[in-house]
Amino acid sequence: MFDTPLPQRLDNGYRGSRFALWLFGLVVGMKSAQSLAIILNGYPTARNADGIPLDSFTPAAAQTVVAVFAQGSLWRLFFCLLCGLVLLRYRNAVPLMFALLALNYLAAQLVSVFVPLPRVGAPVGPLVNLLLFVVTLVGLGLYLWRRDGSVAQE
Repeated sequence: MFDTPLPQRLDNGYRGSRFALWLFGLVVGMKSAQSLAIILNGYPTARNADGIPLDSFTPAAAQTVVAVFAQGSLWRLFFCLLCGLVLLRYRNAVPLMFALLALNYLAAQLVSVFVPLPRVGAPVGPLVNLLLFVVTLVGLGLYLWRRDGSVAQE
């Protein structure tokens, strides 16, 4: 009925839903695009998509915020490259990567409770991230749940 997201070995022998692979590709593609937007066009992306009030900061403070966002986005881009490698070559690790993406979102939400990020307006970035989290959970669920009620053996 349920399968584990932890593969016993790394190979291309994926046993989950094919639709979950498409969802994984969508999530990884969107997160990669977000990362590139921050790295290549940080100021407008942080201001518009994330609602960071950069105009109210001193120029040095605004540059620091954009630089910190870019550093975090570089990490996310490398993680997305690893996800792409998993999608192309080590597909039985897709559920593990889904789980890591979901845990990363939840951890970021927990951190934001203790270190809130001031936002202005109704930025679209947090909504997009919530939607990607939901798609991630759906993809993980599609892999873990077996339609015939059996448990796949690794």
